[in-house]
Amino acid sequence: MKITEIRQKFMDFYATKSHKIEKSAAMVVKNDPTLMFTNAGMNQFKDYFLGYNEPKDSRIANTQKCLRVSGKHNDLEEVGVDTYHHTMFEMLGNWSFGDYFKEEAIAWAWELLTEVYKIDKSTLYVTVFEGDKVDGTVMDQDAYDIWKKYIDEDRIILANKADNFWEMGETGPCGPCSEIHVDIRDASEKAKVDGKSLVNMDDPQVIEIWNLVFMQFNRKADKSLHKLADTHVDTGMGLERLAMVMQGVQSNYDTDLFQYLIQHISKASGIEYGTNETNDIAMRVIADHIRAIAFSITDGQLPSNSGAGYVIRRILRRAVRYGYQTLNLKEPFFYTLVEKLGDIMGDGFPELIKQKDLIEKVVKEEELSFFRTLEQGIKKIDSLINSAKSSSQNKLNGKDVFELYDTFGFPLDLTSLIASENNLKIDETGFQVELTKQKDRSRAASKIESDDWVVLREDDVEEFVGYDLLEADIYITKYRKVIQKKKEFYQLVFNITPFYAEGGGQVGDKGFIKNDSETVTIFDTKKENNLIVHSAKELPKEPTMLFKAIVGAEKRSLSEANHTATHLLHHALREVLGTHVEQKGSLVNADNLRFDFSHFSKVTDEELELIETKVNTAIKANTSLNEKRAVPISVAEDMGAMALFGEKYGDLVRVIQFDGSVELCGGTHVKNTSAIGMFKLVSESSVAAGIRRVEAITSTTAEVYYKTRAHQFDEISAMLKKPKKLVSAVEELMQKNNLLQKEIEKLQKEKVKSLKTGLLSQVENKGGINFLSTILDLDGGSIKDLCFQLKGELENFVGVIGGKSDGKATVTIIIAENIAKDKELHAGNLVREASKLIQGGGGGQPFFATAGGKNAGGLNDALNLVSDKVFG
Repeated sequence: MKITEIRQKFMDFYATKSHKIEKSAAMVVKNDPTLMFTNAGMNQFKDYFLGYNEPKDSRIANTQKCLRVSGKHNDLEEVGVDTYHHTMFEMLGNWSFGDYFKEEAIAWAWELLTEVYKIDKSTLYVTVFEGDKVDGTVMDQDAYDIWKKYIDEDRIILANKADNFWEMGETGPCGPCSEIHVDIRDASEKAKVDGKSLVNMDDPQVIEIWNLVFMQFNRKADKSLHKLADTHVDTGMGLERLAMVMQGVQSNYDTDLFQYLIQHISKASGIEYGTNETNDIAMRVIADHIRAIAFSITDGQLPSNSGAGYVIRRILRRAVRYGYQTLNLKEPFFYTLVEKLGDIMGDGFPELIKQKDLIEKVVKEEELSFFRTLEQGIKKIDSLINSAKSSSQNKLNGKDVFELYDTFGFPLDLTSLIASENNLKIDETGFQVELTKQKDRSRAASKIESDDWVVLREDDVEEFVGYDLLEADIYITKYRKVIQKKKEFYQLVFNITPFYAEGGGQVGDKGFIKNDSETVTIFDTKKENNLIVHSAKELPKEPTMLFKAIVGAEKRSLSEANHTATHLLHHALREVLGTHVEQKGSLVNADNLRFDFSHFSKVTDEELELIETKVNTAIKANTSLNEKRAVPISVAEDMGAMALFGEKYGDLVRVIQFDGSVELCGGTHVKNTSAIGMFKLVSESSVAAGIRRVEAITSTTAEVYYKTRAHQFDEISAMLKKPKKLVSAVEELMQKNNLLQKEIEKLQKEKVKSLKTGLLSQVENKGGINFLSTILDLDGGSIKDLCFQLKGELENFVGVIGGKSDGKATVTIIIAENIAKDKELHAGNLVREASKLIQGGGGGQPFFATAGGKNAGGLNDALNLVSDKVFG
């Protein structure tokens, strides 16, 4: 049974059990500060479990794209090495929100596995929670008794809290779980060892395929457990593991999905899969990682140097490095897998086909960039090796090894291999120290400590009234204390709120709440799951009192102008550049707007001018906002409303229309385009391959921009005595400046030529070395030119030249290659020591290096130090 059929049978089965079949949520998480990526099927339903939102359907089933590469759920190092770990995987799941519980969950799971999928009952084992003394929980007798109806009692295994008690996080809904394991060993292996003894023992052929979680407790911040008012079911079954069982193979990577990708990698590399374990691991890593990368890009997350983008870049580079290092793939190859992935998964996830060109371009550009980084890394490691040898060291410093890993993408084993080829070792202990420091910094930056919510009054839904009001009388329904980056503040939830929570690219509102006795500042507003959370540096002294919530009107007004301008910009981009343009990210605040979009070439100046004109024309048209709330999604689509891929929309949506611009949007907007005032594009750049970025300003910011430019124009005109043709006058001035600069360079070269003749006479022959040590009133660039001229005319030349120019000092060292080798000298190391005497720093290669500093008075000592090192 192919993997597409396995997936569909799961959906069809639960549809017959009255489950609503949901689409997968985006793999990249929004509106949840505790998660970067979806790492379990239940993530998108957290607000139901937490009671922040009421589910429309009490029974749901789906397949969810998941990624586990960071934090608690980090499978990255096992990926490709064993047979069943992945970065991205599909989690098949069914949920009950206060509907059915253990009886039905267990019965349907057994029915699906044994009657629909026809898995041999004699290969299955189940686990049941045994209880925990510390938590005061008892054995899950209900689950045990239900399982006895379907499976022999000797196949039911009691398991501890670590294996069979599932928790969402440090706090929140949790409960006992019951896992279904399968033994796929052959008969001879089963005869040797009972499968029961291998359950939960990390045996690659006795594995968990389905986890049934019974949510019945809530974990508080003090670690105590309290019963939930309603019980829920949350199940998760890895599609890849299920396919392995169904297809009778011994590895997830031997299933039809992965083999289709692996055979393409095998063909590209000219290496047969299955003949060498090292090569096989590399192919498995690459086949796995292309899924993580492709789905992240379709969800709008591009590789970058921070946050989720950094994680994606590291995964991508890990795959490319395996191809480069192990499979000898020295040219971009990873991007060619995108089309193959669409072939095998496009039916279930059509976004892979729709966005194929974009994914390929982003991946290929990242590959090319990484190849350049690898080349730089190889130069870096060559320098480190030469430095270690010249100073008689037998190992590479741990900090340097970590820099190669962190900056250049060199894994420890690659650096170790290159070092060993040069008879060197690496400082693994030092490397691990630096790695631990980085992880600690990362944890500290992202760690959020929060107390339990203190509930002041019961409230079903926190209504947002900010589309119509900037002020409202409110009550605080609950609050909690939060510590982040060593700063303490409070998060407040209101019964109703006019404050807009950050979302859709628009920043959250600021303002304050007040009553007759006190005023408390709200410095940010965000959405956590389905809660609008207001951040305040202090808790009101009387939090149960009635308050008036007041949004900062000026900043809200400016943000609205920028948000509406973003919609008009999007529409203009599609008109000018084509309908292939799709939004890939945005930022809207009171100062400016930023808009990222798909487009495969630089936007020309002519196109930018036309886009800007179109937006300003739309502003001047005085078009009124046409806002429709609670519109059925199908009706919105019929209206031509644009939706953002990766965003999850409900059955009812909000439509924002300004003439031809029609979008699904939850942000705030001006009532009429005339309120924007004016629009000015200020930059256009590349974010990644196939992704462009424009930045713009509107309203008062644009007015200030034009006033400043006009003032600068007047100042320049006055400086040039108000010529009739200002541009021509500036061009003429620039031409004269270029001619003068050339004259200066000519005179400088003549000075260097003249100096060279005099310097040749100062060269001393010391033990077969032509040595020159002197101080010149020259800049570093001229001294460098002089040094290489002297080296070209003198054999066995060693030059140490100090320079004084514009109050700054330089030290330049040049060493003939044969002298550096014979005397084990390294110019870079020498100049680093010398630079301390001029209160500066520097470095370089073994044969040439420079340093700069601010203490010219230390030049004589610096030159003497180098001379002593050379001849000492």
